[in-house]
Amino acid sequence: MTDNSTPPVLFETLATTNGKQFAIATLNEEKTLNALSIEMVDLLYSQLLDWQQDDSIVGVMLQGAGQKAFCAGGDVQKLHQSAVENPGGPCEYAESFFEREYRLDYIIHQYKKPLICWGHGIVMGGGLGLMAGCKHRVVTEKTRMAMPEITIALYPDVGGSWFLNRAPGRTGLYLALTAGSMNATDCLYVGYGDHFIQHEQKQDVLEQLLALNWSGSADSSLVDGLLAAVAMNNQSALPAANIEPHFDIIQQLTGFATLPEIVQAITEHATDDKWLSKGAAALAHGSALSACNIYQALALTKEMSLAEVFQFELMLSTNVIRHPEFAEGVRALLIDKDQQPRWLFDRVDNVPLALLEQMVSPPWPENPLNDLSGL
Repeated sequence: MTDNSTPPVLFETLATTNGKQFAIATLNEEKTLNALSIEMVDLLYSQLLDWQQDDSIVGVMLQGAGQKAFCAGGDVQKLHQSAVENPGGPCEYAESFFEREYRLDYIIHQYKKPLICWGHGIVMGGGLGLMAGCKHRVVTEKTRMAMPEITIALYPDVGGSWFLNRAPGRTGLYLALTAGSMNATDCLYVGYGDHFIQHEQKQDVLEQLLALNWSGSADSSLVDGLLAAVAMNNQSALPAANIEPHFDIIQQLTGFATLPEIVQAITEHATDDKWLSKGAAALAHGSALSACNIYQALALTKEMSLAEVFQFELMLSTNVIRHPEFAEGVRALLIDKDQQPRWLFDRVDNVPLALLEQMVSPPWPENPLNDLSGL
């Protein structure tokens, strides 16, 4: 918690002009860039389900406290502690966190009322997991989105296997391998944002939402119409694109039959372009095991349903957290901060096939998310 009196997620409801209630959930851990803990996940899960069943609630906005971040991801340091205290697993805290986080992400994808995410500032990892499933996703001039898990030997989970596979061409694979940073224009292009609105207009947008003629039948189209109308007046403030201008080169660099060829193409591509160079450096410095897990996860989940994707990711995340590579990645980046991870494998073609098969093999008799399709 932020302190003894302030809960890590704030909930409020505001009266609409036609007698209904509009709900707001605020991630309230500003000092940690609203990084998700189990407590925050549980609070959100319970409240969102309550609001969904409450006929007086017509819509929900999800936002982050402060000006820096919507949500910078999961509380990785707690996951690291769980991993190092239980080498080889089971890692009770971490595995419970993943299960509950994926349940939350799944109900957001399936939510039956208009759910707006105001994605201002940093939106990374678990933050993107929350935002990706919302029906109405607003990006702002300060939005900075990424899935940088390769830097800590994880992989883009929280439904990443679902939404990365649905980005244009092979941009999802490229973004995952290179921890590619996306601004608002990029988010709109790859489909992780719906409307660009400058952050200073949030209060005005909220007032317009409260003034809508909420009926319960076509409310999502009402919300989309409102947000689109506001966004029309914001187009001149859109930042310069990174991804669309590089689409052809991304297709070229990822258009090989094997992962070693793709990694070689990306890391050895000669360019003065800062965005491409930064991505190549992240891949070169990242975990080879993570790169392999990214590649096989996107391949294996391509035809899966959303529920099956989350079931697959829980299996893979459980295996990753039990493997020492993850703890080493977090140590180097966030604990000791020496930026010198001692990876077990220096190249993707040195990662044993048996280990990769183990990573996508169930570590328990029954997947804890097997009931998801019934939610």
